[in-house]
Amino acid sequence: METTNKGITGQLQQLANKLNNPTPMQQVINPNPMQQLLNPNQVVNPNPTQQLFNPNPVVNPNPMQQLLNPNQVNNPNPMQQLLNPNPMQQLLNPNPMQQLLNPNPLQQLLKPNPMQQLLNSSPVQQGVNPTSTHQAINPAPLTAANQILTQQVLKPELTTKINPVSLQQMTRHDRSMISMSDDNMMVKQIHSTHAPDGREFDVRPLFQLVEDILHRATPGVDPSISASQPRFETSEGSFISLLEALSFTIDRISCEIACKSLGGGDAHATTLSIFNLLSNYSWDAKLVLTLAAFAANYGEFWLLAQIYTTNQLAKSMAILKQLPVILEHSGPLKPRFEALNNLIKAMMDVTRCIIEFKELPPMYISQDVPALATAMTHIPTAVYWTIRSVVACATQITTLTSMGHEYWMSATSEAWELSTLTHKINSILDLLRKQLDLCYQHIDGKIHTETFRMLQNLFESIHIDNMKILRALICPKDDALPLLECSTKRRVNIEVLRRKNVLLLISGLSISHDELSILEQIYSEARVPGTRMESTQYEVVWIPVVDPSVTWTGAMQDRFERLQENMPWYSVYTPKMVDRAVVRFIKEIWHFRNKPILVVLDPQGKVVSPNAIHMMWIWGSTAFPFTSLREEALWKEETWRLELLVDGIDPTVLNWVKEGKFIYLYGGTDMEWIRKFTTTAKTVASAARIPLELVYVGKSNKREQVRKCIASITAEDLSYCWQDLTMVWFFWTRLESMLFSKIQLGRGDDEDPMLREIKKLLSYDKEGGWAVLSKGSFVFVNGHRSTVLPTFTEFNKWKDEVPPKGFEIACMDYHNMLHSDSQPCCRFEFPSEVGRIPDRIKCPECLKIMEKYITFGCCHDENAINALY
Repeated sequence: METTNKGITGQLQQLANKLNNPTPMQQVINPNPMQQLLNPNQVVNPNPTQQLFNPNPVVNPNPMQQLLNPNQVNNPNPMQQLLNPNPMQQLLNPNPMQQLLNPNPLQQLLKPNPMQQLLNSSPVQQGVNPTSTHQAINPAPLTAANQILTQQVLKPELTTKINPVSLQQMTRHDRSMISMSDDNMMVKQIHSTHAPDGREFDVRPLFQLVEDILHRATPGVDPSISASQPRFETSEGSFISLLEALSFTIDRISCEIACKSLGGGDAHATTLSIFNLLSNYSWDAKLVLTLAAFAANYGEFWLLAQIYTTNQLAKSMAILKQLPVILEHSGPLKPRFEALNNLIKAMMDVTRCIIEFKELPPMYISQDVPALATAMTHIPTAVYWTIRSVVACATQITTLTSMGHEYWMSATSEAWELSTLTHKINSILDLLRKQLDLCYQHIDGKIHTETFRMLQNLFESIHIDNMKILRALICPKDDALPLLECSTKRRVNIEVLRRKNVLLLISGLSISHDELSILEQIYSEARVPGTRMESTQYEVVWIPVVDPSVTWTGAMQDRFERLQENMPWYSVYTPKMVDRAVVRFIKEIWHFRNKPILVVLDPQGKVVSPNAIHMMWIWGSTAFPFTSLREEALWKEETWRLELLVDGIDPTVLNWVKEGKFIYLYGGTDMEWIRKFTTTAKTVASAARIPLELVYVGKSNKREQVRKCIASITAEDLSYCWQDLTMVWFFWTRLESMLFSKIQLGRGDDEDPMLREIKKLLSYDKEGGWAVLSKGSFVFVNGHRSTVLPTFTEFNKWKDEVPPKGFEIACMDYHNMLHSDSQPCCRFEFPSEVGRIPDRIKCPECLKIMEKYITFGCCHDENAINALY
């Protein structure tokens, strides 16, 4: 037995020497199994693949034949079994000596010895024997290895090019990766590589450069298509110092991606290797540096595609990269490039979003804010998948130039990979954008509050001129030409208002034509040559106030421009220039709702009247300089007289006043009452032999009904009336302004006889018909329809008092008697759009505090407030 063993051992030793030192002829005649696998055309004996397709009986089958066709082999003797063991036996029960002398190819692939691992660590072996990290994420490497080996055996013609199996292998691994619902392990891995050392640089310029490259690079394969819209003008000097510090890192990333793409490395492992290279950088810097490395190669690829037809050097390089052939097949390749372009767009969008997070102002937001805290937990994942997508895109381009368009079009799994990554990136982007919007809302709120407090402090301080105040209100963003001179359509600087009295006309876009026309008339009268106001230095500036929550539309822009065309003064160039904090200040401090107000600033920017529009309506330019003190003085000079009601409206009525005629103003929309009143009044005047003029002044609302009444009164020749409805509007606006002016001055509840008469007239307007009777300036009756008409119909009862008392006194006494017997209810309506509404108000009849109600009403007026504005 010992002799036999020694003999066998000797034979094995001789066989080992032959195997280790074969002669050239032996290498040709009896190649080893790996030679047979890799060089099937260079051997005499057929390789296993040939035997697979030509299954004729052979005398000396090789191991592969024994494995596939065991019935075609004669029973070997023990020596044959020892020298030519069955491969399956070798795999399952390998003899140590056999492993050393005649290792099976599959054993070499699956279980290489340490020296083989060191010297021949090919990409295939890396895929078969992955690292522990790879095994944790892709726990089925052996299946992939078997598939790779089968493809190499069955398709030996593809081994002449770069091995395409690595891309397919990566795609299969990516499917398992992308389908994982729990990214905790991946997050831990990338966090373990993150060790920032404090090095910081502004990523925005580099990202803009990358963005410019990727936008100018053709997104398809048609060389005539190029980015026609320039992104930004690059300045070489501005990037020199930045790229000097970062070019080495960018080149390392580029090489890492290129080598792994060519070598068939796993995408996750490649991504982690990039994270290791960039461990000292922040998350946004990792992303931008990786994109810069990709943009350099991607931009070079498409630069050649764009210029190779006109540049000989580019043409030669393009031929090396097979670009002419690729461009010839642009049609079939278009969907693939669209998928690639979609992924690149998603990568740029998520990078832009992450940079915006980095640029959030720390003075207004901290990581304690839930939205930012949530985003920071997802940014590492976003960075990982974006870099992972960069690797996939680079692999696509590498495969195209190395394998050719035929393989690229046939590889459907790669297209699936691109669309899956795009979906993944866009899902992450949606989440980050929602958090970014919440962060911006938080910051806007902080800035809004800060600006509002700054405005309050500005108006409480003393200034040498009005520039700080006006800049804060009109151009908080330091626009060089924030104003439009409406009369010339020329944009001007705010300096035109320095040291002048400035009237800020504040309104919405619903300001009426009537309001503008009257204001324009007053403004123009003040500038007539030779008048006292000609030399007065005051200007009007329109500040349009629009709800910031309302989306600015084309219709609103048209309305704004039409209003500007009808203004002779200055206007803010666009409502968008009015800051949200300024709108809040105007509403809360100056009590603006929707009705126009006129805030007056003196040459030092101090508010001298919170709303001068009331005195503007009542006294016009006579109220200059439109201060509250001037308003007080004007009221002290006034009395209850007819001129107070009609001044500045109709010169005809003022002439009648000067002539001392009896003038009856009346209103309402009840035509039956109007006919009775005008007819009876004329009869009484004729009987009393007094000169009488009747003037119909309509009603404060129900514009269309007033128009119909005017038409009927004119047709029936019942009385004089104002054909222009603007005059009717102005009459009632002035009357309401008298009440609001008193309220603004804090005199709304004074037992002022003049104020009581104003309240009565406003109340009568809400209750139906009414009349004001005067002789010249003297008003002797201000009555409701329920007492005025009976006074005239019962003229016979008091006509005997006319000669001794005079007509006006006799009429007044009898009316007062009727009024004391039946006092009509009093009612005031304050629209919600009016800024200053009194908390309480006294009845003008009985002087008791009136009850307060909330009323909703609609008069079907075509000029009603449009809620959109």
